[in-house]
Amino acid sequence: MHAIGYRHPGPLTNPVIFEAAERPDPRPEEHDVVVRVEAVSVNPADAKIRASAVPAEGFRVLGYDAAGVVVATGPAASRFRPGDRVWYAGAIDRPGSNAELQAVDERLVGRMPSSLGFAEAAALPLTTITAWEALFDRFDVARPVPGAARSIVVIGGAGGVGSIAIQLARRLTDLTVIATASRDESRRWVTELGAHHVVDHREPLAAQISELGLGAPGFVLSTQGTDTHLGEIIKVMAPQGRIVLIDDPKSLDVVPLKSKSLSLHWEFMFTRSLHATSDRAAQGHLLDEVADMVDAGTIRSTMTRNLGPMTPETLREAHAAIESGTTIGKVVLERIDPS
Repeated sequence: MHAIGYRHPGPLTNPVIFEAAERPDPRPEEHDVVVRVEAVSVNPADAKIRASAVPAEGFRVLGYDAAGVVVATGPAASRFRPGDRVWYAGAIDRPGSNAELQAVDERLVGRMPSSLGFAEAAALPLTTITAWEALFDRFDVARPVPGAARSIVVIGGAGGVGSIAIQLARRLTDLTVIATASRDESRRWVTELGAHHVVDHREPLAAQISELGLGAPGFVLSTQGTDTHLGEIIKVMAPQGRIVLIDDPKSLDVVPLKSKSLSLHWEFMFTRSLHATSDRAAQGHLLDEVADMVDAGTIRSTMTRNLGPMTPETLREAHAAIESGTTIGKVVLERIDPS
């Protein structure tokens, strides 16, 4: 099969960081499905790994979002059959979706929305799982913070995770959604997605949020710049509030959380697959549920750019967009170009 990957980690200043190669077709393991990949989206995880991780076997295929068609199944696979259209985020410790074919544990796979094309669908799995787990597993938003306003602050609301977190919070909870955005186009985007209020993360957050007159929020989802914003987060939050972060600060001083008994949670959607947790099938089931929401018109795709067929050049362009820090929604690539 055709695949696109890298042999040596490094920056995008290397014009040939990605290369096409022929790789063996994947064979399904016990619970696997093999999927013909029709579209992928690119995430910060792709860029971080490409920049620093040496391939263990000399060539690494990235890609942690995909939509495609099942072509084969493992002996214990029972959820899907050849011909089924599926979407998923896969596992970080297996070959990725930047290839013609990919083997993935079917417990991590969901039924693709019938109302979306492959490109639109590929924008959603990883960020949807991340946002869903943050809201319902880490925050446990159904359990109120005593005395706090029923509100959530989404820092980096226009990014991939923020874009779906806003939608899920609006559709599935009674929370007032306060999103941060710093440009006119990103403010418009988060408002269209359902944010009740928008504040600027380039300015001190606590004063802006206090001026809304809602009271101290009980939940903050930080998708970017947690080390920069933590002081403002602590200042504005209600006592006993909950913070979830998904980014990778080099260090984080959590001692100031003590006086308010604030709890800090990490959300890493690959935890279940990486550690083969007993509940990893929850990811496939939640993707099925979100597919129903998409088909009902409740949730929309967050694709904002489609760069066309995947080549080393278009994949590099997608990584550059991610690293710019200005991406709104998700960047998508279609089926790999074998030429």
